[in-house]
Amino acid sequence: MTSTPSSTSTEVRWATAGELPGLAAVEVAADGVFAQVGITFPAGTTMVEEAGDPSRVLVAGDPPVGFAMFGWIDGNVHLDQLAVHPDHGRRGIGGRLVEAVCAHAASIGSAAVTLTTFRDVPWNGPWYGRRGFAVLDAAEWGPELAALVARERELGIELAPRVVMRRLLSPWSAGPRSS
Repeated sequence: MTSTPSSTSTEVRWATAGELPGLAAVEVAADGVFAQVGITFPAGTTMVEEAGDPSRVLVAGDPPVGFAMFGWIDGNVHLDQLAVHPDHGRRGIGGRLVEAVCAHAASIGSAAVTLTTFRDVPWNGPWYGRRGFAVLDAAEWGPELAALVARERELGIELAPRVVMRRLLSPWSAGPRSS
């Protein structure tokens, strides 16, 4: 039996290096929710296990119950992974993490945040759409984004229709700063 992370605060902050290994359990638990719509992910390492750099990861809670991991693709911040432990879902944690990523991206000069997601899963494509993300036509993808989509297909992640989405940012937004 695995224990569920508990947290008295869900403030969004930068991850510490020591927290990165524990985030894999949050990611695995969050991925498990997809089974209710018939999606099970291929076995292997979690995305956050490959992060290695806490300056690419924002967390919510202490200990963390959710995280957002991001990088750069085609000159924009790209949201690689958003995960909230299902025991802490539907409390606005994912939304706060997305807003923090977007604010940080704007503060460091990114014109947009991109992501790939399942088009029809209610807590994926439609959820991001309500947060200002719009589907990006393949003709608008840069070479790095096109390569990422191809890589996801090779890894077997395209288990249901997927889309690339983008949210344009305001340059005057401010986000969390690393210390």
